[in-house]
Amino acid sequence: MKLYKITSYYLLMLAAFIISSCTKMDDFKKKYEPNGPIIYPGKLDSVQVFSGRNRVLLTGLFTSDPKIVKYRVYWNSKQDSVDTPVKRTSGVDTAKLFIPNLPEGIMTFEIRTYDNEGHVSIPVTLAGNVYGSLYQSSLINRGIAKAELQTDGSALINWADVNADDGLLSMEIKYTDVSNKQHDTLITSVPTGLSTSLPKFKAGGVISYRTAFKPNKTAIDTFYVDFQDHSVKADVTSIYLTNTGPFQRDSFDGRWGTLAAPWITNAAAKNKGGINGGYSSDGGGTINWETWNNTPVVNGIVYQATSSPLPAGNYIVSFDAYSEVQSNSSVYCIAAAGGNGIPVLANLSTSLGYVNLFNGANVGSTSPNSREVKTFTFTLASPQVVSIGFLGNIVGNGNPGSYFTVFNIKLFKN
Repeated sequence: MKLYKITSYYLLMLAAFIISSCTKMDDFKKKYEPNGPIIYPGKLDSVQVFSGRNRVLLTGLFTSDPKIVKYRVYWNSKQDSVDTPVKRTSGVDTAKLFIPNLPEGIMTFEIRTYDNEGHVSIPVTLAGNVYGSLYQSSLINRGIAKAELQTDGSALINWADVNADDGLLSMEIKYTDVSNKQHDTLITSVPTGLSTSLPKFKAGGVISYRTAFKPNKTAIDTFYVDFQDHSVKADVTSIYLTNTGPFQRDSFDGRWGTLAAPWITNAAAKNKGGINGGYSSDGGGTINWETWNNTPVVNGIVYQATSSPLPAGNYIVSFDAYSEVQSNSSVYCIAAAGGNGIPVLANLSTSLGYVNLFNGANVGSTSPNSREVKTFTFTLASPQVVSIGFLGNIVGNGNPGSYFTVFNIKLFKN
């Protein structure tokens, strides 16, 4: 009986302590929650920030709490904000907000929801990248490894490889075909091994292209590099030159002769009796000088002018030749402005471009291996007629003396 009384006593004391504690807790709540318990509306779920050009797109989901009537987004250290009303439905609703006029860089956003009684949710905070002029200035057009006109009339563009993480989307190409029809083609980017064929490309033309980028895969804006021109290497020989190999003759004495039009041969080139020179029947018809028995060529010239002005741009002159010359001989292939011929040796610096057939390696050489393709380049700032030909200063010391042979000549626009 005594034990029962003691146990009852302690139970009463415990109950009194619990009641006292609850009373103190209630007093604490009343002190700090004079208007009742704090209510938090449901927060915005699945929030994402998508990068753009001086803007972002913010999205999220309202999955609970039908009492939400708006949400507020803060940024710029809460110095800026925007309120967006919400009309809830019985299901899941979507928030979608564009925030414009943002500075470039990383921006932090805080989102809170509000119910119809003014209660505020706990914040949702996340950061996103904003892109602008700095990112734009870092972009360059995708490189072109090679651009050449093909035998079927198409232009083949071989693109330089790029990193798969560069954000490069596509290349837009504008060009003109052989019918003068304008084309605008969009090429989807592949990081490596990408080639593009442009059918019926107009020889001598250029492509104009620009590259599109996205700073990341989910970005809402595309950035473009300015259009730039790129030449397409094309063999324009048949457009501007004729009788380019095997070469046709005019006068002829059995082996030696002069070149047929439009080639022009000066008197100094006719080292075979003053009648023939600059042409031989070797190889089916070649440009050729040979100094046997001390018949030198001094400032001998054969040339032709382009049939019409060449457009502004870069050009390559290419020819297939071999030679055996004395060390004090020279033969140049030259391009000169205008249609009145090429300069003599003393005025070589006035030319648009040239190359010397004699390079020191073919002195006394008669091996077929000395045959090679030689090239040189020149550039025109504006359209003009150009003279292209050969200048020879060849001594004739003994037998066989010196000689050179050109089998063909070609003109490329690069």
